[in-house]
Amino acid sequence: MCRLYGLRSTHPTKVGCELIDAQNSLIRQSVNDARGFANPHGWGLGFVLEDGTVSCRREVEPASESDEFRAHAADIEAPTVVAHVRRATVGATQRANTHPFVDDGAMLAHNGHIDFFDQVREQILEELPAHRENAILGTTDSEHIFQLLRHRREQHPSWSMRDTLRHCITEIRAWAEAIDSQAQVAINVVWVEGRRMAVSRYNRSLFYIERHEPHTCRVCGRQHAHPSTGETYHAVEVASERINDSEWSEVPRNTVFQVGPKITFDPQPIFS
Repeated sequence: MCRLYGLRSTHPTKVGCELIDAQNSLIRQSVNDARGFANPHGWGLGFVLEDGTVSCRREVEPASESDEFRAHAADIEAPTVVAHVRRATVGATQRANTHPFVDDGAMLAHNGHIDFFDQVREQILEELPAHRENAILGTTDSEHIFQLLRHRREQHPSWSMRDTLRHCITEIRAWAEAIDSQAQVAINVVWVEGRRMAVSRYNRSLFYIERHEPHTCRVCGRQHAHPSTGETYHAVEVASERINDSEWSEVPRNTVFQVGPKITFDPQPIFS
């Protein structure tokens, strides 16, 4: 039960307002989100630069009490950003359990829950080869989902990230329902590999904005991206909650989409 934010854009984009200064910025959600919950059990900020360099900072203190969160968030200017504030439900409050998880240039942040996770975990581990199991450093359901996704990508390199995500959500739901037909599964993820981002909405809230030009921010009054003259700017932002009073729309329920180099929003059903 966490809150997350993701950006994929054609050009480096600043996200300080979305993370710090907006009416419902991620740092504010760490104190009190739309459900009336705090998300105080750690924060993470990850981004990918234009040259493919991946950077991620994770800490266990509340984002609202962290000068480092504020400084780091204000400084980010990248075409791909993943941010997360954690409410610990599975796994202790420790850095290894803080999102986003990073593995060989890939990143993932998760908001959700898997009923009977201790039993589902055993099923996931049965599917993973040794190098994927050994890559799990914490105890969250989220990191197990990440390594299952990574493994399925290795098994099926022709699959898109979107199709891999769809397949794994279907698998996990089936494993949980095999234990109890009433089992509840919720998997909202922002998953990044290189210049591609895959996103799912399954049983948790998720909103998006699709932009076709740099916009003047309603919070700071400035543009957050500066493409060269004649270059076309596109961006897709996603967040667990509406960040500000811009025209955020709900991502359709039970859908998955992939944002690649063309930066388009094209949700498709998870279940056929």
